Amino acid sequence: MSLISRISHLACVIGAVLMAATGAMLTYEVIARYFFIKPTIWAAELSQLCLVWGCLLAMAHLLTLRRHITVNAVTSLLPDTGQRICAYIALVVVIVFSAIVAVWGFDIFYTSFERGRTTGSLMNMPIWISEASVPIGFGLLALQGVVELLRLKDADSASLGATHE
Repeated sequence: MSLISRISHLACVIGAVLMAATGAMLTYEVIARYFFIKPTIWAAELSQLCLVWGCLLAMAHLLTLRRHITVNAVTSLLPDTGQRICAYIALVVVIVFSAIVAVWGFDIFYTSFERGRTTGSLMNMPIWISEASVPIGFGLLALQGVVELLRLKDADSASLGATHE
């Protein structure tokens, strides 16, 4: 397993923990709000933060597991060579798109960091904390895409996802 794949796996584990934390925070908020009539000022904002980070951290490892949504109704009818070419093209598109989002996302994150922008909510957290998830998540996805592109030449199957009908 490559270093990038190990980092992707670790990021996915962190993402899963953040998803579980989201569920716990929202459960706590519902109980506090409806049973004790004492809503929190932190649960909604922190759960949104965990949700965003959790999703974006998991993207790269899910590419390794071939769990991204794929539409292969036509490509599955192609011979293996055609499927492999389509998989190469798809991975190149993922890499280019992810790299562009990571670069633009970094610019947005850095501008917010420099200017000290905040969420404007009761917690008034720095907005760069959530914005940093975009360049990190998509940067990792772009790197994992390169790893998957290199692995594709040695793979038995050229599919980038499971066929569900």
